[in-house]
Amino acid sequence: MIPGGGQPNMQQLLQQAQKMQQDLAQAQEELAQTEVDGQAGGGLVTATVTGAGELRNLKIDPKAVDPDAASVEETVETLADLVVAAVQAANENAQALQQQKLGPLAQGLGGGGIPGLPF
Repeated sequence: MIPGGGQPNMQQLLQQAQKMQQDLAQAQEELAQTEVDGQAGGGLVTATVTGAGELRNLKIDPKAVDPDAASVEETVETLADLVVAAVQAANENAQALQQQKLGPLAQGLGGGGIPGLPF
């Protein structure tokens, strides 16, 4: 390295890259362990997913099954729609959590987190 010059210290770059890799692995592990919920139908259906998007639990309130529905098919169709909506809401919450946890790390990579590297 040229003193005061333009070339970064390779050892320092490697250390920074290794730390970022460790931070990323830790954030991904935290995401895999963290659970978030999504609801539909005013809470009649609740889906729980990990921060990594793995479906862990699905709760259906008995009130979601309408005994006054015109047909069983109608009830099942409505329930299926509620389940899909709850899972989508949970996944949106998981994506927000991912952005919160991984966003600063991604900015470090793309925003000049390691000086001298082009990304």
